[in-house]
Amino acid sequence: MQRYKILHRTYYNFPGIVRLEPHTLRLRPREGYELRIESSSLNITPAATLRWHRDVEDNSVAIATFKTPTTQLVIESTIIIQQYNEAPLDFLVADYATYYPFTYLPDDQAVLSPYRQAGDPPSALLEHWVASLWQPGEKIQTYSLLQRLAERIQQTLKYQLREEPGVQSVTDTLTRGTGSCRDSAYLFMETARRLGFAARFVSGYLHAQLAPTDFGATHAWAEVFLPGAGWKGFDPTIGTIVGTDHIAVAVARQPESVPPVAGAFIGPAGATLTVGVWVTEI
Repeated sequence: MQRYKILHRTYYNFPGIVRLEPHTLRLRPREGYELRIESSSLNITPAATLRWHRDVEDNSVAIATFKTPTTQLVIESTIIIQQYNEAPLDFLVADYATYYPFTYLPDDQAVLSPYRQAGDPPSALLEHWVASLWQPGEKIQTYSLLQRLAERIQQTLKYQLREEPGVQSVTDTLTRGTGSCRDSAYLFMETARRLGFAARFVSGYLHAQLAPTDFGATHAWAEVFLPGAGWKGFDPTIGTIVGTDHIAVAVARQPESVPPVAGAFIGPAGATLTVGVWVTEI
């Protein structure tokens, strides 16, 4: 078992006094047999009323509502977790899905259908990319094909931190040869879906060494449903399966569905945003 402290600070500075609309917060990690939350605190200025619920993907979501006008919004989440995913390769794929290609069972197909639907329109560039990964007639283990995909993205794309919101289309990512972690995750998802897999987007944290002046950021990767093993994470930014250093917060069929903080304000335009994320081993 490994313990981590996660400090996630979000600062919005406004050019004048504004009135804050309700904000949606996805900052609490997904609990389960691999991860337990030891302690959690959420400090918000100005004072907010919090209402918690589970969304359709079973993510923990807090809705913050405000009464006080302000020139700044500060959201600070501090969480200590116990991480038990110390052997990420310790799983068994069902016999019928050990080798690719395979077909999901009918009952699973009914549930997984939305996660197999492509988000981007077809393109010749993407089809060529998919064909370069696997050709009919090749016998390969299912896990090996997905690991090949993660490694290929890591080796092909140059990582680029992007501050602007949203995710690049897969065609843009392949054309530019650069992308953020969320762009690489989306490319992994779209490729996996065209290969017939059910895939979803994951927003969370990554324990990594930072320079003293580095504020850090949230991280993104993808999960694929493997019969017998369940949803297994792959991080194409690193080129490997998800392990102990990955801490999932929210999952969704599409990347735009799970921003860590989302909301609006009424007042003068021109707000600035500063985010800092520190994941510390304790």
